[in-house]
Amino acid sequence: MGLTNSSVGRGAIENFKLNNDGNSRVIALAGNPNVGKSTVFNALTGAKQHTGNWTGKTVSNASGEFQFGGRTYTLVDVPGTYSLSASSAEEEVARDFICFGGADAVAVVADASCLERNLNLVIQISQCVPNMLLCVNLMDEAEKKGIKIDLEELSLQLGVETVGICARDGSGLDELKNKLEKVSSGELTYHRRKIEYPEEIQTALDGIIKEVSKMSDKIPAQWIPWISVKLLEADKSISGPLRKFLGVDIFSLENVKQASEQADRYLKDNGFTSEKVRDLLVGAIVKRAEEIAGKCVSFTNDNYDSKDRKLDKLFTSKATGIPIMLLMLAVIFWITIVGANYPSQLLSALFGKVENLLSEMLSGTQAPPWVEGLFVKGMFRTLAWVTSVMLPPMAIFFPLFTILEDFGYLPRVAFNMDKFFRKAGAHGKQSLTMCLGKRQKFRFLRI
Repeated sequence: MGLTNSSVGRGAIENFKLNNDGNSRVIALAGNPNVGKSTVFNALTGAKQHTGNWTGKTVSNASGEFQFGGRTYTLVDVPGTYSLSASSAEEEVARDFICFGGADAVAVVADASCLERNLNLVIQISQCVPNMLLCVNLMDEAEKKGIKIDLEELSLQLGVETVGICARDGSGLDELKNKLEKVSSGELTYHRRKIEYPEEIQTALDGIIKEVSKMSDKIPAQWIPWISVKLLEADKSISGPLRKFLGVDIFSLENVKQASEQADRYLKDNGFTSEKVRDLLVGAIVKRAEEIAGKCVSFTNDNYDSKDRKLDKLFTSKATGIPIMLLMLAVIFWITIVGANYPSQLLSALFGKVENLLSEMLSGTQAPPWVEGLFVKGMFRTLAWVTSVMLPPMAIFFPLFTILEDFGYLPRVAFNMDKFFRKAGAHGKQSLTMCLGKRQKFRFLRI
């Protein structure tokens, strides 16, 4: 198993109501947003899927099963995230399940056409997960853009098993299943590559690692460097999950606190502010991602990303980004509101006729007036009204939003709005959920 001493991890899986009869394994499917993770999930699980909410969070989850080698594999689709440093509910859920969920293996999906960007998350996960596999998706798109990826070298540089696939046409899925079987069983292991930090940062980190290592009977060995980094950057967002897992708040342990304070003083004496320390820690991962990409990715066409660059310049520039966004969202709202009127009227008329028929039937059976009032004018009329009002705009709006997501426009909206939302202590991605709320509010105002 991935984390054999993870009682909270098993609890996280039980919250999914997943059946584990001893002949099944749990695989967490992680990755950045818009890398084809859902396509991989659907290709592997087919129709054997179910959805729900993560315990304590209004964040939806999806899980499904597939059979391979006489064994049942339960695939948990983790919310897309760019980092294990959580800044939203979705990222918090993703980090907690990846790190503490007790899955037998984590399969990280990356986009072959922009591998370097995806490697930031891959490297972070590799620092705290014992059984991991990298699934490089969209190999066909990379080939079209003249991008070549040396998968063997990539596996060597990362120290993890790597497989290239194209989930849309199913190529590479058999190899993926085969490697998932071997990785989740522990047959295929890897040796984590150490991240190189600036000398002063590493010196400060070593002092914390020394103290955290004293808890090796409670902390999995692969977590020690990762937890030490979190202590150095004072990221207390993991204190809750760690407290549930370890049974103790590691941030409040006296020897750990002293080591962290000593490391902090050492860095300040050498001119390192807290913000600079965090930047250097992140920068080390980014630098490592660049080094790996430089060794594993080659281009037959130097202008392979010229189209994306032009679109980024148009959709995210200060001059045109916001106006285009407002215009595009206004068009979608208009199509949704105006277009929903016609099916709403048809549904309302249909339900009205059904209501009249039900009333006549009850009158013919000489049912008491309260029966008609409760079941027809109460329950049925409410259900009919909600359906006729809600269903048409949802059937129009969500497919339109899905199209924007498939074309990669929604991340650009989040980028445009991030600066404004951060001033309110929020995140740019919350602009998308606000759009969903505003759409329904406008719809009810019209009604």
